[in-house]
Parts: sequence; structure tokens; C-alpha cells
Amino acid sequence: MTDNETTAGTETGLWPATPAKSAPAIALNEDLNVDLAIVGGGFTGCAAALEAARLGASVAVLEARSIGYGGSGRNVGLVNAGLWLSPETIIAQMGENYGRRLIDALAEGPDRVFEIIAREGIDCEATRAGTLHLAHSPGGLADLEKRHRQGNAFGAALHLLDAEQTRQRTGSDAFHGSLWNPKAGTIQPLAYCRGLARAALRHGATIYSDTPVRSAEWSGGVWSVQAGDYTVRAGALLQATNAYDTAWAAQGAHRYVPVNYCQFATRPLPSEALETILPGGEGCWDTAMVMSSIRLDRAGRLIVGGMGDGQGPGGRIHGGWARRKLRALYPALADMPFEHEWSGRIAMTADHLPKALALGPSGLSIFGYSGRGIAPGTVLGAAAAGYLLNGNEAELPLPLIEDYSERMTGAKAVYYEFGASAMHAIAARLRPAR
Repeated sequence: MTDNETTAGTETGLWPATPAKSAPAIALNEDLNVDLAIVGGGFTGCAAALEAARLGASVAVLEARSIGYGGSGRNVGLVNAGLWLSPETIIAQMGENYGRRLIDALAEGPDRVFEIIAREGIDCEATRAGTLHLAHSPGGLADLEKRHRQGNAFGAALHLLDAEQTRQRTGSDAFHGSLWNPKAGTIQPLAYCRGLARAALRHGATIYSDTPVRSAEWSGGVWSVQAGDYTVRAGALLQATNAYDTAWAAQGAHRYVPVNYCQFATRPLPSEALETILPGGEGCWDTAMVMSSIRLDRAGRLIVGGMGDGQGPGGRIHGGWARRKLRALYPALADMPFEHEWSGRIAMTADHLPKALALGPSGLSIFGYSGRGIAPGTVLGAAAAGYLLNGNEAELPLPLIEDYSERMTGAKAVYYEFGASAMHAIAARLRPAR
């Protein structure tokens, strides 16, 4: 039996099994009046709660399950700057003003994350050794060369590594080169999310788990949020559910395509293997269309991730792919068993840009990280709190939009899953880059 998500409300995978401080676990048991109500206890919601509480506002977080239950607690744990998109693509899609604002804000994302970790004393295996974007093919290397040029032109300090340098850093000869961002790093994502929640509590926020929101309405100059038998009245409302909508949030469905990502963690590697496999501690992801990732945790487990739903009909296919991927990258680990398997959902927008959607007066929904949740969630959560408390749109590095929807989101979700399953089913042994 694998460590999969099988029961609603049950935390699964490696991260809940890794020693970490607990998160708030009290259900809402009274009516409340607060300045800011937040629906969702992931990176965005908890970062917003921490920021609002530090600003002196009264704030209540309402989480349907447990803190970090959704995509935040199932994350790979790469603290990267920016988005999947290159800077020039962001400018082309958003325009010079907002494009530059978003690029600049998210470029500082890793700084914000690691500053919060240090300031609030969050124990989350924080390792700031950078991340490696790995070229899976010559075409992938050409893409990294463009990203290197663009990123540094916009103020980043990226380093383009050749195949041999990449082999030394990864311990694998499967890659044609890589792009190293020394400002980035890795964390234990569930521990980070829980740490944000505990920090928000220390600064005066209230946080409730097992508290699904049934409805939220603006009336008489206040939001009335119904959760179970109780009502939270708030001057402002933030929806921060992303790809894990509650019954209330699902009323605004079709705003993104839900895409799945699965991960497989080995037992801790022997010390001799750790001398050559990611000896510097970088987290990695590749340039393939059906992306994959590799990283180590503090205990030395190797974590292999890839697109696809490990709990769906293609679960056996994805599991078989992970075994072949491990064997191709590190032949000496061919028979190393996977001790944990888990999957999470990503909210993918058509243009791969996050959205700031106005829900009404003093109401906002932030969503659509397209697989890049830690630093953007932290930055945009804090920005959303500032905007909702003072009404200044300059707080937001995203344009505020009044309406947003996408067509055929269900069909597209099926397409993405089918594509990942097909690619994983036919994936051949990786060939050495040299």
C-alpha cells in the first residue's frame, strides 16, 4: 500500500511523515468579527495572515481540512524566483508596467521566503544552495541559454553550466547542461506552511482547521462568511484556495485547469551515494515538456517527481516511469525502493500567469501559480493582505481584474493527464548527454 491521498482531510506523502512542528488544529466554534477573513490555509493564506497580523489587523484563517493540506503540503519544495515564463514573455503578455512589477516582485521571492524563515524561526529544512534547471536535450539547453540571457538582463544572477559541470553537481550524466540560480533553494514545504501559520498566531491571528466555508456574501458594508454553524463577519475577504476549492469557492470554477503532479521518495541514501548525488544540495527540475524534478531531503532521501496523478487511472504508469527515471539517472539506485508516494494539484492558467480577481468590495481571490507556489504564494499573499487592508492597488504586483474564466477546463485537465500518462508510458531510458 502506498502513502497516497485516499481520504479527504488526511495528510499523506513524505512531508507529513517528516518530523515537523504541528499546525493549529481547532475548528471554528464561535461567531467572529475581524478585519480580514482568509479562506484557505496554504502558502498564500498563511503568508497573508502573517502580514495582516504584523500590520495590526485582526484576521481569521478558515481552512477546510488541515493547514497545508492541499498543494502547499504536497509541493516539491523548490524555492525559485519568478515564474515558469521567461521575463520577455511576461512583458509581452502583461505589458511593460505590470510585467516589470511582477518580475521585480517575484525575483525577490526567495529572499522573502528565507527572511521569514529566519525572522520567525521556522524549522523547515531550509537549504539555500540554489536550484538547477536541467537541460534534458540539446533543445532544452538552447532554451536555457535564452533564459540565462533574459534573466541576467532583468537583474538576476544566473549561471549557465555545461554538461560536465552539471554532472558534477547532480551525479548524473543524463543532462546537457543546466541553469543555476544561487538565490534559490529548497525547503520542507509542509513544515514551512505550518511555520507561517504558527508565526501568524504569535502575531495575533486566529487560525481554524476543519472549517469548510459554505458561503460568503457582501452585505451592509461587511462580508458574512458562513462556516458550519458559525458566521465570520469581516471588512475584507481573501480567497486563497488555489487548486483545492471548497464548496463555496467551487461556485467560481472554470478559472484554471487542475493539473496533477506526483512524487516518489526513496529511503535515505547510503553515505557513499550522497557523496556524488546532488552533493551541493540543489533542487532540480528539467526542461522537458512533461516536466520532472529531483531533490534530496534532510535525511538524504531522493525525491523524483513528474507530471501526472499517481492516484488516478494512470497511477501504475506514473509509478513505473518513476522507477525507470531513477534507474536512468542513477543506475546504482536501480533497485532502491520508494517508501513514499503522493500527488498534488496545480492550478494552471492558460497564459501561465497568476491572477488577482476582485470578488466584490474588499474581496480578492489570488490563484493560478501554474506550479510555482512557494515564493509567489508568499509574496502575493502578503501583497494581497496589504491591498485589502488599505485599498491601495499599488500593493499588488498584478492587475486587479473584475472577471476571469477559461473554457473547457475539464477537457484540458483530461488532456494534460492523458499526455503525461502517454509520455510516461513510452519514456525510454535516458541517454547520457556525453
